[in-house]
Amino acid sequence: MIVKTIRDKKTIESHFRKNTDYNIYSIGDLDDFFWMLTEWYVLYNEKNIEQIALLYSGNETPTLIGISDRNNSTMYELIEKLRSKLPEKFYAHFSGDIVKVFGEKNIIENYGMHFKMALREKDLLIKKEDRNITRLSVNDIEAIRSLYEISYPENFFDTRMLETGKYFGYYDKVKLIGVAGIHVYSEKYKVAALGNITIMPEYRGRSIGQKLTSALCLDLLGTVDNIGLNVYSENQAAISCYKKIGFEIAGEFCEYLIRNKK
Repeated sequence: MIVKTIRDKKTIESHFRKNTDYNIYSIGDLDDFFWMLTEWYVLYNEKNIEQIALLYSGNETPTLIGISDRNNSTMYELIEKLRSKLPEKFYAHFSGDIVKVFGEKNIIENYGMHFKMALREKDLLIKKEDRNITRLSVNDIEAIRSLYEISYPENFFDTRMLETGKYFGYYDKVKLIGVAGIHVYSEKYKVAALGNITIMPEYRGRSIGQKLTSALCLDLLGTVDNIGLNVYSENQAAISCYKKIGFEIAGEFCEYLIRNKK
């Protein structure tokens, strides 16, 4: 089998639509908002596409998505053949044992197993209006950054995403104490991936996360059909919160920071 680059959106979408819930990030990155920051690599057999991997360069350190819900051995082969084209350091989302391509010595950080969750029981979303919830914009960026510094310092926050209008905040009077946003959003491809969701530690346990995430999902459902998110498998509080409002586990992967050296 051979590896090629590909820029045919229809072909890429068709491949990932075999399991939309598992591939929301990759489908969403076909949107023009993200497209120029992506590189797509395909493993072909004689006639058909076996696997597609995505290298996303929207952050200072690129992210490689090499996940498969079917034949993981062919994804392993794709990443192995692709290795010489990859940057010296990158984040990776890998299924199965794909990280073995790089060896233990090249794993800078192992962030553990993560679940992919998908919104499947939409009737469980909290629909009651809460006046403390408001839509955020670029004008709120300083308050958002201050919240993340305290409540979620390790998060990946792309300030460009505020331009989508799909960030919501929860206020206690004039204090921003919770945020729910997105990593990926595409009205064209009808998908969204939630991200950067956090509540100030002293306000947790009051169902604020459920209310805030529900408000965001209800807004998104006006323009998308599929909503998903990634969550650390040991973050039981977050998983429980998402399950209560209709999310179910759709798959799993492991996240790493990789040094690409022989």
